[in-house]
Amino acid sequence: MALEITTSAPDAALLDLPWHIPLAEWPDDLLAALPRGISRHVVRFVRLSGRVVAVKEIKADIARREYQLLRNLRRLELPCVEPYAVVAGRESATGEPLDACLITVHLPFSLPYRALFSQSLRKGTAIRLIDALAVLLVRLHLDGFWWGDVSLSNTLFRRDAGAFAAYLVDAETGELHAGLSRGQREHDLDIARVNIAGELMDLEAGGLLQEERDPIEVSERIVERYHALWEALTGPERVAAGERWRVDERIRRLNRLGFDVDELTMTTDIDGTTVTIAPKVVDSGHHSRRLLRLTGLDVRENQARRLLNDLDSYRAATDRGADDEELVAHDWVEQIYAPFVRSIPAPLRAKLEPAQLFHELLEHRWYLAERAQHDIPIGEAWADYLAKILPTKPDERAVVGTDTVEMPVLALPDA
Repeated sequence: MALEITTSAPDAALLDLPWHIPLAEWPDDLLAALPRGISRHVVRFVRLSGRVVAVKEIKADIARREYQLLRNLRRLELPCVEPYAVVAGRESATGEPLDACLITVHLPFSLPYRALFSQSLRKGTAIRLIDALAVLLVRLHLDGFWWGDVSLSNTLFRRDAGAFAAYLVDAETGELHAGLSRGQREHDLDIARVNIAGELMDLEAGGLLQEERDPIEVSERIVERYHALWEALTGPERVAAGERWRVDERIRRLNRLGFDVDELTMTTDIDGTTVTIAPKVVDSGHHSRRLLRLTGLDVRENQARRLLNDLDSYRAATDRGADDEELVAHDWVEQIYAPFVRSIPAPLRAKLEPAQLFHELLEHRWYLAERAQHDIPIGEAWADYLAKILPTKPDERAVVGTDTVEMPVLALPDA
């Protein structure tokens, strides 16, 4: 039989690997010493052209299917390993057929869950891993992916400050649909709950589980966390006219969960307005680049996120969801941001960047609206901020001896 190699990144070095030898018998000088998770198949990490790849021995039809499925998930920008190649048509030196191999690129700085627990980790690690897996599962379900074998074993984890980020590593049983029914999602959750309970029991038997609670109780968290995330991300919310602050609150809630708003749609009916928000996790620097493209404002990432949230709220409040995004951004700058910048008292302009001061104004406006339970015009919020907040800050009040309470306030629009 002829060797068949399917890959999106041709590399002649693939031909140098000993495909005529069963993967379990590959020589150590080819292998990379990386921790492996539990797998029903033989898996080895191999050095190839300056990178490390994971090679999994599997039936040819399953390997091709998983390769294509991983490629589709990558196109959807979902967190999963990168498929590299499928090698089929393998034969031993004596002519015996061998299983095909699926090759994926090793995810740098990632570890299987057992490797994490073999280290000295503080209590609560299992909870944080389950939280990360719940976020991953929600993201996959939002894009129509049914996993079919949700588990800690089929996931890789990267440290993310005090938490973890989860990545799908095994899509062998998965299916990609236009959308998932509630029954399909609940089926995945049932599989996750049972698998996680078994994996935690295994850790407990080996003395590696730091949790003081029962593994079954801990495994139930995947269900609770998933449902809370799903509702926060997909649940429609009714807001009445003059309640733009509720849209801001929804966006802030999603931000705290680690999601950013990629699209915000508002539809008006007789009873009120239904808000539907489609979340999307974006890469580092996304907000500053998007704001610079739309408005020409060059600010730091967190400032850009806050300004973009206000831009999205402005777009929804003015019922301009169908308008070109750049036109709406131009109007937001002309009607909201630029008037604000012009109204900053001269003695204070050297103390705070306009973007930072605008962020503080938006925070102040949101708290006022939350307390009043209705929208607060931005001009009113700005006047209140100048009168009550800046005077409490020594740096601002000390500027050229000016009392900010007496400073004139330019009229800002009510949007």
